[in-house]
Amino acid sequence: MEIFFTILIMTLLVSLSGMVTRMLPFRVPLPLMQIALGALFAWPQFGLHVDFNPELFLVLFIPPLLFADGWKTPTSEFLQHGREIIGLALVLVLITVAGIGFLIYWLVPGIPLVPAFALAAVLSPTDAVALSGIVGEGRIPKKIMGILQGEALMNDASGLVSLKFAVAVVMGTMVFTVGGATVEFLKVAIGGLVAGIIVSLVYGRSLRLMSRWSGDEPATQILLLFLLPFASYLIAEHFGVSGILAAVAAGMTITRSGVMRTAPLAMRLRANSVWAMLEFVFNGMVFLLLGLQLPGIMETSLATASADPNVEVWMLFADIVVIYIALIAVRFTWLWVMKRFSLRFLQNNPMSFSDWSTRELSIAAFAGVRGALTLAGVLAIPLFLKDGSLFPARYEMVFISAGVILFSLVVGVVMLPLLLRHITVTDHTLISREERVARSATAEVAIVTVQKMAERLAADSKENIDDEVIREVSSRIIGNLRRRAGGRSDDTSTAQEENLERRLRLTALRSERAELYHLRATKQISNETLLKMVHDLDLLETLLIERS
Repeated sequence: MEIFFTILIMTLLVSLSGMVTRMLPFRVPLPLMQIALGALFAWPQFGLHVDFNPELFLVLFIPPLLFADGWKTPTSEFLQHGREIIGLALVLVLITVAGIGFLIYWLVPGIPLVPAFALAAVLSPTDAVALSGIVGEGRIPKKIMGILQGEALMNDASGLVSLKFAVAVVMGTMVFTVGGATVEFLKVAIGGLVAGIIVSLVYGRSLRLMSRWSGDEPATQILLLFLLPFASYLIAEHFGVSGILAAVAAGMTITRSGVMRTAPLAMRLRANSVWAMLEFVFNGMVFLLLGLQLPGIMETSLATASADPNVEVWMLFADIVVIYIALIAVRFTWLWVMKRFSLRFLQNNPMSFSDWSTRELSIAAFAGVRGALTLAGVLAIPLFLKDGSLFPARYEMVFISAGVILFSLVVGVVMLPLLLRHITVTDHTLISREERVARSATAEVAIVTVQKMAERLAADSKENIDDEVIREVSSRIIGNLRRRAGGRSDDTSTAQEENLERRLRLTALRSERAELYHLRATKQISNETLLKMVHDLDLLETLLIERS
């Protein structure tokens, strides 16, 4: 029962966190609020305690979140920015592991060289979820955010693989060589991508078969969709390849294969709502768990540091600041190097960085906030070596990792709004032009389709529909479509007319819904009829509201 109550309390806290942030007179990013609530409820006065199992955390939370990010990432844009993403997600991670590893070894007494590389490895992945939480959706220019999201999808795997090698060397289970590490990384990365693609394609085939057998019943299909990231992750890990990349590849394959496009309408509508809710809950749980661990990490680390004559407590806090500044400096320098390299050697096909200003490079640098995967990675480091002795300086590594996560979030909250001030994120003129072109093109196709269907209905004796009715209805529909096809959808009079029609239709729908509840209350219709007709009205209202 204790586990059940803990889950209920955590779910309640996640639900209330968004409301609390809106009630405050000043803006607090949602991730920081959830971390603060977790830390508050972890104190003995409240007694909310959760044993943090890193392996369980990775399996339970990371696959669905990365799957959702991959699902929302357009494959064409991801491939278009492939060079930039590889430069950040692979090369920058290796540079960070080497450079920051040597810095930690020199800076922090008591941390040997290889454990210092392990700490640098867990600090290398960035967190796009935390970034969106502290700046909000749509605040960072799309040309920057697209690359940052692609980087965050891929650098988790490279960072964790680097951590795996470093820990294996410390444990004495392997001898590090550049060639062996390169082969192992390629095997893990490519194998994970292949596993995710195969599992997703198999799911797509199964979904089509289930649609034939079960009709439009969406519950089973949505449940299997929810299990897909876990299946991808676990199958990949079973074969010794990257489960994280498998979950990402599965999400991107779902979009690319067109499985959701051809899925039944009921499933598409409900799947989007279900995934939006799951993302909110899982994201909140991740930061809440981070907050719940902080008091224990602080207490244990500070107590251990106080008992170590070679370590001064104030130096640990100073180390956090220095390491974070070094991470930002390395990140900014590498972005600047890629920009200069592109301008110098890739003039015919330059990378996106070539036209970035110093301000945009700074935004990308400070956007590299660290998140829950860093904490999960450092807590996954074993407590003991094979001979039974303690893992070297583990408490310092955990303390520094938690400190860098918090410090990067706080600095991001302060710096990113300043850097993003007066930057135009969305070109509304371009969006309006694209919408006009799309409306005109789709209307032309729709007119031809309606005309052909009207001719087919008039010639089909089985339909038993009066020709006059067919002409009247088709003419009315074609007339509305021709107004769009003529490119007049932006005229003031037409816009006012469409807005008035929308308002009148919404008023009519809401009155219909009220009357349905009245009919049910007076027992003139059954509850089944009420639910069916209200569902239909809800769908129509959703369409009208989305068009407004």
